[in-house]
Amino acid sequence: MAAGAAPPNGRTPHEGERTVGELFADATAELSSLVHDEIALAKAEIKADVVRGGIGTSAGVVAGVVALASIPMFSFAFAWGLQALGITTGWSFAIVGGAYVLIAGLLAFLMVRYFKKIKKPERTIAGAQATAEVLKNAKPRPATKEEIDRALGRIQ
Repeated sequence: MAAGAAPPNGRTPHEGERTVGELFADATAELSSLVHDEIALAKAEIKADVVRGGIGTSAGVVAGVVALASIPMFSFAFAWGLQALGITTGWSFAIVGGAYVLIAGLLAFLMVRYFKKIKKPERTIAGAQATAEVLKNAKPRPATKEEIDRALGRIQ
């Protein structure tokens, strides 16, 4: 505004009073900061669940590798060892197969336990819902004709 010119609404701002533009800029900056904080919170919560998921997946992969790679390696040795102790060959191989099923079951149980610990990001969801409620209830009302005329300097 030029020096000495009257403001469009005909009133001089009080000392320390902010203009509508400054208020809008502050609100925009705070909303942007809020969105960035919500995103950071979501990342932190999801990161912990990704780690849990990685551990569970690793347990599942290890279970698969153990079940597949160890069966041919040790099955015959265990079965023939049991047969050497006096158990018939058929029962020796059945006992060895059952032992591997138990090991695979234990590893699968560990995998499921880690996957069940994965939770939805509750704090992020609650924060986003609270933000949405505030924004939903903070809708600006349309300006009245008198407010528009006053802002444009048509009336004093």
